[in-house]
Amino acid sequence: MTDLMNDLNARKRLFDETPPEEVKYWFEYTGPLQKYFYRYSRSRGKADYFEGRDDSGVVSARFVPPGGGEEFYNFYNTPDGETPSDELPLHYRLLDNCFAMGSSKRPNMKDWKAWFGTASGQVVDRCRVLVTMNTVGAGKGSTILWETSPPSIHSSGPKPWTSEQSSAAMHLERNLQELDNMCATGLIAVRLQMLVCEPIPGVWTEWMDSMLPNCGGSRAPFSSTNGENPYEGGVEVEDRPSPVQVVVVANASTADKCHDLKSGFMEKRVQDLILSPPYLTKNEVPKNFDPSIKTTHPDLVSSDDHDVYIGLKWSSLVSMRSISAFLQASADLAAAAASPRTKERSLEEDADGVSISLRSSPNSPFLIPSFVRVSYVSEENNKIAKWRMHGDFFHPAAWEICKDSFDMTWIPDSLSGNGGINGICYDKSSSAYTSVQRRLNDGEDCGQWWVYMAEEQMSLSPEVYANEVAPPLVQGGSNYFWMLTERQRQEIVKLKVCQHAAGDDRKKDKNCGEMPQAVMPLGDMESFEINFMPNTALGKKHIIGRRPGYSKEQEHIKDRELVRERKQLKGQEDIEKALFDYTVYPAALFRKDATLKAARARDAILTKKENIPNDTYGPYTVKSSYYDVTIKKPRQPVPGWCQSIARKGLCVLYSEYFRESSDKRCMEACGMDKNFSKIAQ
Repeated sequence: MTDLMNDLNARKRLFDETPPEEVKYWFEYTGPLQKYFYRYSRSRGKADYFEGRDDSGVVSARFVPPGGGEEFYNFYNTPDGETPSDELPLHYRLLDNCFAMGSSKRPNMKDWKAWFGTASGQVVDRCRVLVTMNTVGAGKGSTILWETSPPSIHSSGPKPWTSEQSSAAMHLERNLQELDNMCATGLIAVRLQMLVCEPIPGVWTEWMDSMLPNCGGSRAPFSSTNGENPYEGGVEVEDRPSPVQVVVVANASTADKCHDLKSGFMEKRVQDLILSPPYLTKNEVPKNFDPSIKTTHPDLVSSDDHDVYIGLKWSSLVSMRSISAFLQASADLAAAAASPRTKERSLEEDADGVSISLRSSPNSPFLIPSFVRVSYVSEENNKIAKWRMHGDFFHPAAWEICKDSFDMTWIPDSLSGNGGINGICYDKSSSAYTSVQRRLNDGEDCGQWWVYMAEEQMSLSPEVYANEVAPPLVQGGSNYFWMLTERQRQEIVKLKVCQHAAGDDRKKDKNCGEMPQAVMPLGDMESFEINFMPNTALGKKHIIGRRPGYSKEQEHIKDRELVRERKQLKGQEDIEKALFDYTVYPAALFRKDATLKAARARDAILTKKENIPNDTYGPYTVKSSYYDVTIKKPRQPVPGWCQSIARKGLCVLYSEYFRESSDKRCMEACGMDKNFSKIAQ
């Protein structure tokens, strides 16, 4: 926390020393000054760039080095001997959450070392993560990626500048660097399953294996002086343990369908390999089957026992931060479901319009933390890049959701501490229980706010058609970046087996239960925003009838007609198109809308109807201390400091401080303040 406190002092000093006429709200946004290279200038022999700051908190391939951000890299790569003993439980919280939510079957340690090297420090067992990657559409221009050469590893001098759209190889390389960094922490063991439509050259398999030395891969040999291929004569991957397995998922008759981005073929294969439901290999599944047993071919890496499963497309960026956040959010939800106080709560207490009590009963909502993709502007047109820069700030934006795609819900007791699923809101044996209760005022609830996806995510063509053929496993989730723990996988397998047995019988299908629902924690939502690395998604039109906000389409039509009738805007048609034809939903706006939806929901509950003046909009009783301020009046340094902390994912990374200490200043930004701030009467 020392660096964060120094940052707060610097903000206070900046606020005090800046002349009042210059103070607006610019000093809230911080971050290193970064260069965005958008094209290569042949005349000058170097790349042109813009300078700006990315204050979004999103982990991006463009601006953030591998490791999930500086704070996450330093936290998880600190040697055991340098970590104070009283901080070790927090340091190993990721492992505790993983083991609690993962497979109960632990690996043979002797075989484990053969795969992943000797155990480092105090950790003997690791969190086993299976990454199943969809590679369909990966290419270099119009050429399939596997028909080109892999990037050179041992090259001297600066690398030539390459566009984000020039080749999928740079995005695949970045993902491999992130996976290798996870293994380097000594906490995670990664196995990578690459799904391809046709066999690929061995040179690519060797290259991928050499990019994961900390996961058990063999480092690429240095090039010899005579210019020979460094991979020639190397040890065959099949002859030694390797963290990479290439799986050809199509045959001659289905290859064309596999390459078709609209078919949903590869998306379905990713789901099948991760879930491994018994009906894939058996005609009849017994009623009392064991969902932990996988019946897929034993040669497939996915048939082994794992703790966490990640399904992603090659264009989505995985990171240590996303895994850490997912495991913590899953543990938080499990802690809420295990709370003994949910049985004591009456229905009236849950009927405030925003609260949901999770229970262990079958009729309780099945919630799974899920992800949303975000994209930066493309460098295909530098004028667009300049236009999107918003006064020196680079900002990623979602295009598959909008303000109408989600609701807010408060889940009581959804905070888990060290040691696995440890409900610090109700477990009196927990060391954090008394400090958590001390933070709460009389009548306040312990828990946190969650974004509850009310619509399916609407992709652009061709992915939107693939989603219709192979819908995401989680309602409101993404098909192109998703995670499951082993416990969650088993529950989904039970549901899928029941639905498969029901067939076309709707009555039986209803008895199977509801599909899992996508949620994400308000206090850590940027950790669930995944960078779409080619960054080409913004500024493209959705298919008519398949766009975000489809549940309120008629309201959008009325709003558009209202704007058209007024005819008050200069450049009316262009502005109208920008407002209604394109979906660009910046990460900061997503957080703002989510916070204000939650605050307004509580305000509506806490405000007595007789106290509401006519023709007013509120808020009346409670407000957001950060967003409900006038633009003329500058925000104080502390709220901006808390926002920066929340955006970077530090509310969860440093959870022992922000969840359990007596410092309440960042409770709203971290999503833990149910009633926000009272409005002075």
